[in-house]
Amino acid sequence: MPSEHAPADRSVSIAFVCSAVQNLDADQRAAALAEAGIAPQALARPAARVPAEAFARLWMAVARLLDDEFFGLDARRMKVGSFAMLCHALVAQATVGAALRQAVRYFGLFFDDIGASLRVAGGTATLVIDNRIGAGRDDPAARDARRFADETLLVMLHGLLCWLVGRRVPLGRLEWSRPPPAHADEYRRMFSPLQRFDMPLTAAHFDARVLAGAVSVTAGSLKAFLRDAPQSVFLKQVVATGLSDRVRRQCRDALDRGDAAPTLVVLAQACRLSPATLRRRLEDEGAAWGRLKDEVRRDLALQLLAEGGLSVGDIAARLGFDDASTFYRAFRKWTGSAPGAWRASARAAAG
Repeated sequence: MPSEHAPADRSVSIAFVCSAVQNLDADQRAAALAEAGIAPQALARPAARVPAEAFARLWMAVARLLDDEFFGLDARRMKVGSFAMLCHALVAQATVGAALRQAVRYFGLFFDDIGASLRVAGGTATLVIDNRIGAGRDDPAARDARRFADETLLVMLHGLLCWLVGRRVPLGRLEWSRPPPAHADEYRRMFSPLQRFDMPLTAAHFDARVLAGAVSVTAGSLKAFLRDAPQSVFLKQVVATGLSDRVRRQCRDALDRGDAAPTLVVLAQACRLSPATLRRRLEDEGAAWGRLKDEVRRDLALQLLAEGGLSVGDIAARLGFDDASTFYRAFRKWTGSAPGAWRASARAAAG
């Protein structure tokens, strides 16, 4: 049952549930919620949360009722079985990039009103969503459908990307073509700490190097992935998977508490591994220790700069840098700009 105090790392906002059942009639809605184990009265509590597994069950229930794996959001139905067919086609591709481009093309065949494209420039890959759902309408229902369609397609594309790579692929920045909804904080946890709203298009940016990797899917893992879908897709967004994600979360938790980032030795002890084994297994997941530590500090630096509550010197100390000048050099290496300049541009983008 949903709980306003459900653990955030395995639960989702009730806002997603409300949107998921929007195209059901009263009887269908009651049946879908009952199948998912979600109390109907929770829909009236904006602060409520539901277990991620319950939302996955709801997704399956709605799909069966509408014969549409996209919640009835597009003028054309994504009939039940379409996602499985897509996954079977993707595993035949040699590289992650080829498979992701194939996925984008398939979604173009499934839908009339929403689509995606993959762009690569300067070492950054970008998934861009073109959403024409409810074009010409500006009523609350149409706005909710457009927003939820962006969220859903991004969850599906990012979940597929993580599955193809074999680990969770962090998104560096996310831009939304909509104003921030009441549940905007969910995006930071699900996708990326760096969010921008009221942008020209919805777009998700990530490291283009992952596209060159081989598709890491076997016949057995494909069967397991499809058996558990959509939970296997959605849980990529709300639950960290793999050793690198565990280490990344432990580093971030320490920094959030105001502690120093744990060393490789401390993390190895927590994982019951030797430091050499931990380093090697992180590298096997494509997450070298030095780069992973920098990514955690970079993400928190971007968040703290955007929030504006701390000075640059205070942020440097919070992240464990010896002095502000060392932080300046690291930040310029991460982003290409000085912390103060980045903060000014973030404020300007936020309006």
